Amino acid sequence: MSMKLFDEIPTQRPLTPLLDTLESPEGLRGMSLAQQRQVADELRAYLLYSVGCSGGHFGAGLGVIELTVALHRALETPHDRLVWDVGHQAYPHKILTGRRETLASIRQYGGLAAFPRRLESPFDTFGVGHSSTSISAALGMALSARAKGEKRRVCAVIGDGALTAGMAFEALAHAGHVNANLLVVLNDNEMSISENVGGMASYLTRILTSKPYAAMRENGKRVLSHLPGALEFARRTEEHVKGMISPATLFEEMGFNYLGPIDGHDLGALNQALEAVRDLDGPQFLHVRTRKGRGFRPAEADPIGFHAITKLEKTPPAPPEMGSTTPPTSQVDKTPAPAFKPRKYCNVFGDWLCDMAAEDPRLIGITPAMGEGSDLIRFSQIYPERYFDVAIAEQHAVTLAAGMACEAMKPVVAIYSTFLQRGYDQLIHDVAVQHLDVTFAIDRAGLVGEDGPTHHGALDLSFLRCVPGMIILAPADEAECRAMLSTAYHHDGPAAVRYPRGTGPGSDIPRTLEARVPIGKAERRREATAEQAPRVALLAFGSLNTPAEDVAERLDATHLNMRSVKPLDREAILAAAEAHDLLVTLEENVVAGGAGSAVNELLAAEGIQVQVLNLGIPDAFVEHGKPAELLRDCGLDADGIEAAIRIRLNTNND
Repeated sequence: MSMKLFDEIPTQRPLTPLLDTLESPEGLRGMSLAQQRQVADELRAYLLYSVGCSGGHFGAGLGVIELTVALHRALETPHDRLVWDVGHQAYPHKILTGRRETLASIRQYGGLAAFPRRLESPFDTFGVGHSSTSISAALGMALSARAKGEKRRVCAVIGDGALTAGMAFEALAHAGHVNANLLVVLNDNEMSISENVGGMASYLTRILTSKPYAAMRENGKRVLSHLPGALEFARRTEEHVKGMISPATLFEEMGFNYLGPIDGHDLGALNQALEAVRDLDGPQFLHVRTRKGRGFRPAEADPIGFHAITKLEKTPPAPPEMGSTTPPTSQVDKTPAPAFKPRKYCNVFGDWLCDMAAEDPRLIGITPAMGEGSDLIRFSQIYPERYFDVAIAEQHAVTLAAGMACEAMKPVVAIYSTFLQRGYDQLIHDVAVQHLDVTFAIDRAGLVGEDGPTHHGALDLSFLRCVPGMIILAPADEAECRAMLSTAYHHDGPAAVRYPRGTGPGSDIPRTLEARVPIGKAERRREATAEQAPRVALLAFGSLNTPAEDVAERLDATHLNMRSVKPLDREAILAAAEAHDLLVTLEENVVAGGAGSAVNELLAAEGIQVQVLNLGIPDAFVEHGKPAELLRDCGLDADGIEAAIRIRLNTNND
């Protein structure tokens, strides 16, 4: 039976009669192969429709439809543990595990999380969002089961991109060392790890995954162990034979029994392999070849462009209660496109990088697998010899930049705030301690929206501010972002410019590279006109300058665009403290240890006593939703800021 192919995303809920009968994966285990294939077709159709309603990660999920069905059929989930890496590919898993009719709410405020989350379902065995963690987590589960004497299978599903991270190989090496009962499934959908998917490879895979072969292999080893040199000869012969037709040697040297590669869209082959390998003792490695976006022709043709999509509707339908079979309805967005479209901050960075590279041949661009997201594509095309995408290896990216800086090059590391956390030791030890000239362009700072707490850039001001010698700049708009990038680049030492996801207020962006921002100098944007108390000064950092403008007008307050988080503008802060009754610090970062804390420390060191109100992201992990919704909930929109200030003023007057 051939796979059903799609050319368009369904705008009406497709008919899914067999899928609708599945409220848990248990129903798959009694289905015939023909029924499983029907479920896969219906699952693909429903995934296309639901992601069209909600937006979200797209191509990876389409590529693992058959694999997801086969895994849930072979494993007795949730008793058996199934750990997905990153979670981009987990949408089909969510559909099959009781969340079918709520999938349209994914990534929406109050809806399903963008990634597997333990609090959401017992089938989500491990919360993810950052890559390359699945093997480590699954190994921990497998060793725990062994220690407790529990009979359960543990499986980690990792993509070829996530396998580029050193953490994944550390976990593989440890699993082989401790001989854990662990199955690792490599979902190979892009890298050319192996090209030998075909008749001979499929035949050999069937042989290698069969129980008789496994038994023969073990029995043969026991017999040959009594003959001097025979066992080693047999091992080497098997290794060389398998090495000719698959990349087995690498993983088997790490202690795994390598199986594959097999066609990840062939349910029959997947079922056969998983049934054989699931009960084998020791570390097992199953190599599965899939195609990202499989079944949707536009996504197959452009897997990068269709990695994720925006929703097709203006507002996704409100999902019915769990278990309801009422199909959601949709409304087509007929909102006209805006006449003016502001530049995204990442586009401002991408343009600046190309312009600066034309001026300075020492500039090197580095990214850990975020070339598209950080807008480095044009730079990579113009300057391919000066562009380094190091894959998912944030630690390596930072230290690579340090090494280049030692040789008088000018590296610029383009990295998301949430991923810079993974290279923190390298930032301190390899860059800051040596005071090396590395520029960090920190994208996605603050509340990024629908991807939720694993992707919010809520901590960078706190963890960067305590590093000696770091310069930290936060632009209020797009023009300042470009100027600050030039400032950081020309600073002799480590410097960071942190900017939010998406667009800013829409300021005019100069093309010149001459404009710079003086480090440690604030900009006075408004002066309070009233002479009588209470006088309020807003000290705004970065993106919160936009709501600060409204609040300053409403309260007749002074508004300072602080610009520099480290170093602070000491003179401006002391002058504001002398002339005002209340200082209000505003930042899209956690309050603990952030820019407001820096202001408090400065005032305390100077012995200045003045009322201070620190507003920022609270001491909690913020959920997913639109940034405006999340800022509102955190009290960081104009209304929330004004309300907090009025409460403080009223409290002071009581």
